[in-house]
Amino acid sequence: MPELLKELFSSMKLLSQDPLDDLDLSKSDHQVFHVILIKPTRYDDDGYPIHWLRSAIPANALACVYSIAQDSASREVLGSDVEIRVAAYNESNAVISYPGLIERIKQAGHRLMLCLVGVQSNQFPRAVDISQPFLSAKIPVCIGGFHVSGTLAMLSKLPPELAEFQTQGASLFAGEAEEGRFDRVIQDAWENKLQPLYNYSGNLISLHNSPLPRLPESVSKRELMPLGTIDIGRGCPYKCSFCCIINVHGHMSRTRPVDVIEQYLRNLDKRGVNEVFITDDNFARNKEWRLYFDRIIELRKQGIKFRFVIQVDTLCHKIPGFIDKAVEAGVDQIFIGLENINPDNLVSANKPQNKITEYREMLLQWKRHPVVIWGAYIIGFPNDTRESILRDIEIIKRELPIDFLNASILTPLPGSADHKEMLEKGVWMDPDLNRYDLAHRVFHHQQMTDDDLDKTYEDVYHTFYTYEHMTTILKRMTALGSNKRYTTIERLLFFGLGAKIHPKIRSLEFGLLRKKPRLSRRANLPKEPTFIFYPKYIFETLRGLVTLEFYKQRLIRTMTKLRYNPESKSYTDIAITSPKQDELDTLGLYQDTRGAQKVVELAKQRKTASAR
Repeated sequence: MPELLKELFSSMKLLSQDPLDDLDLSKSDHQVFHVILIKPTRYDDDGYPIHWLRSAIPANALACVYSIAQDSASREVLGSDVEIRVAAYNESNAVISYPGLIERIKQAGHRLMLCLVGVQSNQFPRAVDISQPFLSAKIPVCIGGFHVSGTLAMLSKLPPELAEFQTQGASLFAGEAEEGRFDRVIQDAWENKLQPLYNYSGNLISLHNSPLPRLPESVSKRELMPLGTIDIGRGCPYKCSFCCIINVHGHMSRTRPVDVIEQYLRNLDKRGVNEVFITDDNFARNKEWRLYFDRIIELRKQGIKFRFVIQVDTLCHKIPGFIDKAVEAGVDQIFIGLENINPDNLVSANKPQNKITEYREMLLQWKRHPVVIWGAYIIGFPNDTRESILRDIEIIKRELPIDFLNASILTPLPGSADHKEMLEKGVWMDPDLNRYDLAHRVFHHQQMTDDDLDKTYEDVYHTFYTYEHMTTILKRMTALGSNKRYTTIERLLFFGLGAKIHPKIRSLEFGLLRKKPRLSRRANLPKEPTFIFYPKYIFETLRGLVTLEFYKQRLIRTMTKLRYNPESKSYTDIAITSPKQDELDTLGLYQDTRGAQKVVELAKQRKTASAR
């Protein structure tokens, strides 16, 4: 039986399980206060919340706040007479009846508060809807995450949607929650004195004694694969105008003690988890990277081996020893923000550290090892046209050894410099925050119509993830001697097929088997009749499963043929060929835009000057 169907059948029991069954409603000799942590999802284009039987990516923000809340509970911040019980839910993999949750806790004679955790701008409308039964029942509600923290960090006053949410009775939390800050929220909620705003923007904490992220088993069992997440450090020195993370976590590198990280990894190993996503926005700029890698290498010598996914910048290969140390420590997947291959676009995004003349050398240095490369790519810069974008994608396919392209539309995310500038200039931005997911156009482009930009975004995925190019990626992997066969196939399905099955659900939001309650549709849209909704839902589900399984088996057959064909090892193309002296004059990467030509000319001038 195909592996996908095996996974599906083994997961079916989750469908019959109510997430609320994990609530601890047992009797206690003390008063009981439930701290309910919810990581909201967002709505799809038809107005339905995006739920999956199993979600693909764990919610690190939820893991962080869960550990902080558990720490508060262990220290009895409400006194010895009150028992704090913490429950966490990730809406990406859980369908929850919020009125039912309230009713169960009240019937048990307990009290509760709702914390909406890690809320991004595109999740804010869903967060507001989740809160309504709690606010109606006079239950304390507090919301935090990048939407609240980013806007308060960058704007002089609350945006209308946050001010309106406050008038409904919700409390806002901005900034980092460690160092006793969350204690105060719990204490105020217990005393029914929750403040309208807890603003710690710009007041960055030390990570030295911060609780380590962790998720309860009730959440992790609903994930597609066992994957640990941790922010070993926070802070990035760069000032990319589209980024909101730097305006919340700052530019200074702050790190956790290496002994604490070792203990975290040992605990994961005991649980049988051997893959970790280090969520640092740019691990290459963590000032203690060598210290962590050396300790992880020591653990590997003891038989404790992990595979790591890290995020790095395009100049990481300039750091002596970084790539080799990373691979020795177990890094086999990297996420790189290429953002664009047109230097004029990179300048407009305040990303001078990205130098296209370095791209091939950097990527090929990683490809000396069996490392899988995710490339982030942004379309919709001022210089872009539909033709230029599709041309650039072909250049990337032909000349850069990128395994997966994670494309997004340039979006003025609240909390970013782009958003602040456009707001101050009075530029129109879509008022529906649900669309701020990097997959929807939210402003009018100067050179493309709205329809052109929307269609071009979808075409980027269809252009990059043709079966022919996916086969080329497998050929390159085989020729380079990589052992990441099934990892590559899984990610190709994850990024490529997901975009075909659900064009407006970004790859990082994907999962296995969509759950779509008919009555959960967004309030401003009508409820679909049963005879329309269910046939459409069943057809979409079956089509997605069949398409996924078809391509998976096809890619596996292709990989098997390549693996046992001796000639596959001699395959070569421009992308995996070492940089040549004359390629600055021949490759499209360097010659097909005026900006690239200028950069090449400057590079030649510097080379000539240094040779004198």
